[in-house]
Amino acid sequence: MNPTLLLVEDDARLRDDLDQHFQKRGFSVTACPCGTQGLAAIRAGHFDLVLLDIMLPGMDGLSLLEALRDVEDTPVMLMSALGAEQDRIIGFTRGADDYLPKPFSLAELDARANALLRRMARTHTPKSVREDGRVQFDDELQDVIHAGQRAGLTGSEYRLLITLREHAGEALSKPLLYQNVLHRIYTRLDRGLDVHVCNLRRKLTAIGVQHLQIQAVRGQGYILIESDQS
Repeated sequence: MNPTLLLVEDDARLRDDLDQHFQKRGFSVTACPCGTQGLAAIRAGHFDLVLLDIMLPGMDGLSLLEALRDVEDTPVMLMSALGAEQDRIIGFTRGADDYLPKPFSLAELDARANALLRRMARTHTPKSVREDGRVQFDDELQDVIHAGQRAGLTGSEYRLLITLREHAGEALSKPLLYQNVLHRIYTRLDRGLDVHVCNLRRKLTAIGVQHLQIQAVRGQGYILIESDQS
């Protein structure tokens, strides 16, 4: 089946160009000029990918993203002319999977869209639930369970935890984590990984996971330390 795409962009020319581009790639595209119509489309059906402008009339893109995250984990790529670091951090905090600053090339857009679709395909491949004696790792739902409580991790947060745990005790560089977890190239001003680490720490703490500690390694990246704490 053709992948389904929700495109929410108020710039009519860009919206039409992207609509035609993805249709030529075989996508089934629903294009909306505002956040309100985008929300109606989300409520009416499921999408494999969402391309979402931030600055929209009526309901803005971040509000629409929050509404989507209440019901689905569909991969979302934000598109915006806003290039400030804080804007990117807010986007990732609200649940975005990727952030593409305008103007952008169709080649970069395609590469990032393909990466998100591959990630979602892996997510829906049936896998097992693994345990370390204290925490269950649910690969199918991409979440962890401790004392009967789910952490409510996003796909990116779960991949980050699994990647760090597979290399427990080893410092992993930011470029490596960006490639393996966020599926994009690391740039010095990109704080997306730091936001995901912060959210992951908070969610693990909220369900009482104490034996998995994610620590920053200055000048390198992050390391997962497993302790004897329960």
